[in-house]
Amino acid sequence: MRVIWLGRARYQPVLALQERLRAQVLGGGQETLLLVEHDPVITLGHRAVAADLLVSESQLRSRGIETVAVRRGGQATYHGPGQLVVYPVVRLRGGVVGHVDWLTGAAVSVAARLGVTAEYRREPVGVWVADRKIGAVGVHVEHQVAIHGLSLNVSTASTEVFRQRLFVPCGVSGGRVTSLVEEGAPLTLTPQEVMSLFAAALTSANGQPSPSIEEVSVGSLLEVVPTALAG
Repeated sequence: MRVIWLGRARYQPVLALQERLRAQVLGGGQETLLLVEHDPVITLGHRAVAADLLVSESQLRSRGIETVAVRRGGQATYHGPGQLVVYPVVRLRGGVVGHVDWLTGAAVSVAARLGVTAEYRREPVGVWVADRKIGAVGVHVEHQVAIHGLSLNVSTASTEVFRQRLFVPCGVSGGRVTSLVEEGAPLTLTPQEVMSLFAAALTSANGQPSPSIEEVSVGSLLEVVPTALAG
């Protein structure tokens, strides 16, 4: 599995990249793990309703927050600075449940490495520290190949938008959120530092050694992937 750190990137180009990489996997190509820190965006899953947005999209744009409708499961969630987002473009090995368990198990393991006790719950779905949500999960599967994935709040910057009551996170009105830093991890912790731990946790769970991580821009990959598909 190829492991790529995209750095900071807008949501929509990364979504387009996931779809192209999935087509590559469906054609027998290599699986890819993408790790990224997004510019501010609220994504609306297929179960989202209009009432999930508590302000207009124009008001969100004025705050520098995009809104994007996506095909993943779930309702509305936020991605932005201070948060690590993990997108494995992989073949399912244990069905959807096994895939989600793989992702959330890695999140719990990484949190433990950083001194934070977290757990995965199926209702309400997510990774939690007591009654505070620290990670959201949502996937989309086509012909047994998954895209989308899991977000993990790392620093306090990742939870500020949730507290502004601009939307209903994951359909849970009044739900509380937290981050690794707010739960006792080092104050200077960054998504890039957590990224390497997360990649190692995922590959270890599959019985693979810690991966080498490439740093590549989204734009560079979007130029290369279509060429690979055409060839």
